[in-house]
Amino acid sequence: MAGFHEVRFPLRIALGTSGGPVRRTDIVSLSNGRENRNRRWQDARRQYDAGSGVRSIDDLYAVLAFFEARAGQLYGFRFRDPVDCKSCGPNEVVSATDQRIGTGDGTTAAFQLTKSYLDAGGATTRTIAKPVMGSVVISVAGAIVPAAQYSVDYAAGLITFSAGAVPKSGQIVRAGFEFDVPVRFDTDRIDIDLAQFNAGRIPSIPLVEIAP
Repeated sequence: MAGFHEVRFPLRIALGTSGGPVRRTDIVSLSNGRENRNRRWQDARRQYDAGSGVRSIDDLYAVLAFFEARAGQLYGFRFRDPVDCKSCGPNEVVSATDQRIGTGDGTTAAFQLTKSYLDAGGATTRTIAKPVMGSVVISVAGAIVPAAQYSVDYAAGLITFSAGAVPKSGQIVRAGFEFDVPVRFDTDRIDIDLAQFNAGRIPSIPLVEIAP
């Protein structure tokens, strides 16, 4: 990913941020009272306000230093979503069978990490481009694959099996992992008023997800 620094936004601040997925839907009201709805974005785009996680002057300085190191909006970075950061639920333990990421054909060695959100009514699949270092576990046909038999590109979320370990035709490939969201600052300016900060007013520090 061009213009991206493989560093994570300060975790203690990220855990207190507000925000989440945003979608774009066009809705046209018809003369008979019904609606036509059209999805403008194929995937959701997450937006956060890091200001809500700032609790002290030290936190504020940590954000300012991080902002300067990224040159404002110029460089993207990793951000840990306080709720959605695993292949499973937030209070569950990552398992090698959490997410189906592909089916073997005997020749394909590379598989992209993904996460599916589904219920009886529908489903959507999200590309995971920024897995957390050391968190990825893989299974093929229900059996855990030793780490020596595959490599992980932690900058792109790509799993590549070694020669001799490529999944056979029809074998289901699954993965478990923790992950970060690739984001950037959505402003080139942070306004700070210490008098208002001490009175409880927190500056807005918007972040927006960037496409992998």
